Amino acid sequence: MASPVAWCLLLSNVLLLFVQVFGGRDFYKILGVPRSATTNQIKKAYRKLAKELHPDKNQGDPEAEQQFQDLGAAYEVLSDSDKRKVYDKHGEEGLKKGDTSGDPFSSNEKDNEVPRGGDVVMDLDVTLEELYIGNFVEVVRYKPVAVPAKGTRKCNCRMEMVTQQLGPGQFQMMQQQVCDECPNVKFVPEEKLLEIEIEAGMRDGQEYPFVAEGEPHIDGEPGDLRFKIKQIKHPRFERRGDDLYTNVTIPLQDALTGFEMDIKHLDQHKVHIVRDKITWPGARMRKSNEGMPNYENNNVRGSLYITFDIDFPKGTLTEEDKEGLKQILKMESKRTVYNGLQGF
Repeated sequence: MASPVAWCLLLSNVLLLFVQVFGGRDFYKILGVPRSATTNQIKKAYRKLAKELHPDKNQGDPEAEQQFQDLGAAYEVLSDSDKRKVYDKHGEEGLKKGDTSGDPFSSNEKDNEVPRGGDVVMDLDVTLEELYIGNFVEVVRYKPVAVPAKGTRKCNCRMEMVTQQLGPGQFQMMQQQVCDECPNVKFVPEEKLLEIEIEAGMRDGQEYPFVAEGEPHIDGEPGDLRFKIKQIKHPRFERRGDDLYTNVTIPLQDALTGFEMDIKHLDQHKVHIVRDKITWPGARMRKSNEGMPNYENNNVRGSLYITFDIDFPKGTLTEEDKEGLKQILKMESKRTVYNGLQGF
């Protein structure tokens, strides 16, 4: 006969299984945010945990992959306003019962939608150094805020069907606008300081949202404010995805005999280059893990590609110098005419 302790363990496992099957996962707990969290807080929590729980960083941990999948599922639902409404009302099980673009348990949700102000999208100039290292930027926002004003105003206006009597035994149904009387308000500008986190690996065109910081609506909710990352052109590096490209000009002497040099990177660390063979114009060197950090996983970095240009000496050589170079180079005089643009 099983001991009381064994029965308790069995019962607890059954209850846990019941919660997992019928209650679904607690997406708020997985992300570590309260149920009142804003979309911005949810996205920030996801980015932080995604870096910590990424399978590449937790190789050998059998639970890491499942945790990462749970994290992705939680973010997919809570970052989508429609899915989040369904989840808040009916849990994960509710999402499986119908179209997640709306509430499968309610057919009148769109009829009761709260009016919303317009979204505001603004460009935010960011240096390549900031996108490589990360930074915090403060922006002053003058936001229109509603304050009480004298009098009343018409609000919540809608079209309703009304019946009018035209005469004895005669009635007519027609649409008519009906409004409520609400206290009057006016909008005044209010200064607000917003802090934007430029995260390492962010890309040009990526948006950073502030929920409910957009244009107000007198009878509803304000829209969102979205800052669009606009990368400033850099004098030394060009970014393509997570890779960086740069050009280095070397003298002809170094091109023929080899050289060593350091390239100062975006965070001021030095990238050491060694060439012990002949470098021709347009030759390219690849330095792995010296590119941009990947936004989803900062432990992964792109490559740095260095293209070499040759600075040829100016002036003329004496006949003796020419003969000396020919003896040193011992190259066959071979001249070929071809279309150098083929393949581009």
